[in-house]
Amino acid sequence: MRLRQSLFLMGPLLFGTLTGCGEGLDTTPTSDVPSIEAPAADQLGTAESAAVSTSGLTTHFRSWLSANGYSSYDFARTDLTGGSFGGKASASDTVVNVPVIFIHGNSDKAVGTGTAGQSGWNNSIEYFLANGYKSSELYATTWGPADVLQSANQYHSKTNILRVRKFIEAVKAYTGATKVNVIAHSMGVTLARKAILGGSANDSLNGGSYDVGAALTSSVDTFVGIAGANLGLTSCYMTGPSTPTCGATNGLYPGYLYLGIVVGRSSFLDNLRSKSGYEGAYRYSIYSTADEIIGYGGVVYGDYTSRIPSQTGEKVYSAYPYGHYNSKDLTAAVQLNMVKYHSIP
Repeated sequence: MRLRQSLFLMGPLLFGTLTGCGEGLDTTPTSDVPSIEAPAADQLGTAESAAVSTSGLTTHFRSWLSANGYSSYDFARTDLTGGSFGGKASASDTVVNVPVIFIHGNSDKAVGTGTAGQSGWNNSIEYFLANGYKSSELYATTWGPADVLQSANQYHSKTNILRVRKFIEAVKAYTGATKVNVIAHSMGVTLARKAILGGSANDSLNGGSYDVGAALTSSVDTFVGIAGANLGLTSCYMTGPSTPTCGATNGLYPGYLYLGIVVGRSSFLDNLRSKSGYEGAYRYSIYSTADEIIGYGGVVYGDYTSRIPSQTGEKVYSAYPYGHYNSKDLTAAVQLNMVKYHSIP
């Protein structure tokens, strides 16, 4: 637990309270579409025991990336065991389901291999594969160093944003799909939201101002944000913007209260809040009020930080075993229902 807490500088303060949040809260009207029930936590098993391949992107996908100018982004991440996942077995491998792109959180990676805080997307990939998806329809890459010792140094950098952005573009072009689905966790939520929003950005540590590109809203069917910090982390309020992760420009600094108004929130987060509804045609959040990383009910200055503005709906848990990591690892069935049926079981 201590190692996981260190990933996001645990120790947030509560500056507001909300009521009415319970396990399995669903803000979307009941739908008549098929619903896949989520298995019990003890039936899913741990991410460490999941049998997701760590061989990385398929040879066919790697060849396509090289031929289409994506080599410099190193989506395969062969420097890591479990650095990536996905791709067609051959040119004849057809894509039927809307492709799903998984974006991990701070210090995590595409496929987990047993290290604390690095469960990857194993359970989700396993579940999707068991329910009608193929590896040619499921994609993940590692955008950071996958090193918990470097967690405080990770931020919404030009390198991270463009890697996520280009991966989304590459998967859509490679599969020939009209749209893709994006499922993101933790810091991956805010990275993916900016990658989709596009527009101007600034990274003073890497060349200053740059342009992310046009919005990708029309390219995304469903966006699912799991345990994100869209309003920042109150643990960063305690430490101040003293690390890249908690930075007041491109970090998760939540600002401070002045006469009841939030002042000084991260410029990056304010940019994400300047518009709404751009993440995709359908927008969902999954989070827990028992999140051991965000802490204190997931509340930042009176609002749930994991909620996505103008979201279509949400799935909220309130007790063990659902926390920061298990909101991802134990909700594969919920994720599938959201992206395939636009429904919340």
